[in-house]
Amino acid sequence: MVGARIKEYLTSNGIKQGFVADKVGLTPSQMSDICTKGRSIDCMTYYKICKALNVPLETFLEEQS
Repeated sequence: MVGARIKEYLTSNGIKQGFVADKVGLTPSQMSDICTKGRSIDCMTYYKICKALNVPLETFLEEQS
């Protein structure tokens, strides 16, 4: 679910997965797997994604209302 929320955020804000992958040190394929296939990510990768997007850590962890 975290990956789906990240994908939704990227789509809503016109951000390419490849851009985030580059900032985080992932391959575009790995980033795609996170966003579309529910690939699990470790805490450090999650932290780097949030930092690259300049969003609080809780952004993708909770249901947004």
